[in-house]
Amino acid sequence: MNSHEDLELLTESKTAELLGLRNPKTLAVWRCTKRYDLPYVKYGRSVRYRLKDVRAFIESHLVPLHQSSR
Repeated sequence: MNSHEDLELLTESKTAELLGLRNPKTLAVWRCTKRYDLPYVKYGRSVRYRLKDVRAFIESHLVPLHQSSR
């Protein structure tokens, strides 16, 4: 079952903040160019991002540490 937190909708500003982006408009560029597969919710002119999708996006771009051989 989904938690309330996972269904929480974030503004572009909050999403940009969580992703460490300087400018929230970067998200609009990503949507327009389809640069990244970050799902969003759009109703009218409003664009929102689900917290669970932002978390999954971050996890999917995680670069693992390279294991050094001994």
